[in-house]
Amino acid sequence: MIGGWAVPRVETIMRLSPAALAVALAALSVSTSLHSQRADTEIDPRSMALLRQGQAAAAAGNLEGATDLIETALAVDPRNRAGFVTLAGVATRQGLPGKAIRLYREALLIEPNDTAALRGQGEALVAKGAMGPARENLDRIKTLCGKKACPDATSLTATIAKGPPPAAEPATKVPEKPDSDAK
Repeated sequence: MIGGWAVPRVETIMRLSPAALAVALAALSVSTSLHSQRADTEIDPRSMALLRQGQAAAAAGNLEGATDLIETALAVDPRNRAGFVTLAGVATRQGLPGKAIRLYREALLIEPNDTAALRGQGEALVAKGAMGPARENLDRIKTLCGKKACPDATSLTATIAKGPPPAAEPATKVPEKPDSDAK
């Protein structure tokens, strides 16, 4: 039976076995890696403990210590959205709106519909003088809240109405040369 049906069957098995083995190994490795991962909503308890310590330090006015603790919490678990929001609030209190905007953006990458992060980012944008993007955040908050009362929308509306601080307002014209009369 060597010249009959057995030879094509053996050739077929030999041709398909490497591909079948590769698919089986890929499925095994994916299932093993997924089994050991935590759920996205499950934040490392050590990260949450460090965040609480950082919040307490910020409340006590120790902004540098709070920054260190919260950054450590984020190093332990970078999915800790509350850590990004809290650290952005500390950056705002330190007068660093650019850093706050970046940190709020990180929080929004984790949860795009976080109205507190959108409000905080909008307020930081106003502090930088970026009124257009702040209004976009306000519109997004209003869309997310729908017809119900939304304190984040109310707060951002008030901040936008107040406008940027005088230091953040864009200059009308920059002189091209210093005055030649002032010698």
